[in-house]
Amino acid sequence: MTESTPPSTPTETAESSGVAVLDRAFSLLAAFGPDDSRLTLTELSKRTGLYKSTVLRLLAALEHGGFIRKLQDGQYSIGPEPLRLASIYQRSFQVGHAIEPLLKQLSATTGETASFYVRHGDKRIALFRVEPARSVRASVQIGQEYAIAQGASGKVLLAFSLPVLPGYDAIREQLWAVSYGERDPETASAAAPVFGVTGELQGALAVSGPRERLTSPEAMLAACRHVLETARAATSALGGNTSRFPSSLERLSTDSLRNLSPGVTS
Repeated sequence: MTESTPPSTPTETAESSGVAVLDRAFSLLAAFGPDDSRLTLTELSKRTGLYKSTVLRLLAALEHGGFIRKLQDGQYSIGPEPLRLASIYQRSFQVGHAIEPLLKQLSATTGETASFYVRHGDKRIALFRVEPARSVRASVQIGQEYAIAQGASGKVLLAFSLPVLPGYDAIREQLWAVSYGERDPETASAAAPVFGVTGELQGALAVSGPRERLTSPEAMLAACRHVLETARAATSALGGNTSRFPSSLERLSTDSLRNLSPGVTS
């Protein structure tokens, strides 16, 4: 008896090669979402569009390499190897020593989630983050890919990445961006760029929290100020040029409040 193709999913093609095998293995790892601690064989087959027999062969190889764990109940979970590679990925940016202490300070000062994002193609990834102790807070997953066109940190990454894109002149001039409910309708954020020794963009430093706490112009103005001050400190710690930050902070005054209201894209 032959297996039938999982319903409503792409079928496997005849393009079988080493690259195709890798693509299928990667698709199994990608099938695990942020809220998935474990998945069944049936669910993995459904999400990837692969036959169960193919999934089993790939899972065995991934388990051998430490990328997948088979649990006692027969379900599957992510193994320890991605965590080891993630730590290497973080260290490759060589910014953790400067960024992490500043994120802790920023979160403590604002009472909100402080994060550091880097660009990965058309996505942004939270490389580091510190969350406050309060029960209601913005949740940011380390290593999770988010749309780069949404959120304050995405705007900053787009504004200061090459090639220079039109439509981001204001952010390049003022060194900050805000967002209200773009990625998550209940979340608002403020972000600023961090530069390295040769002037290149290292990433975007952001504060995010429940929209109801950051909706008022006064609250968002304070968040922008703290983010800018922290981005200046991070840039200084990485040997970058901080000469533009004082003027940006000086212009960030009561005159800026009208630009920080929901519905205005900054």
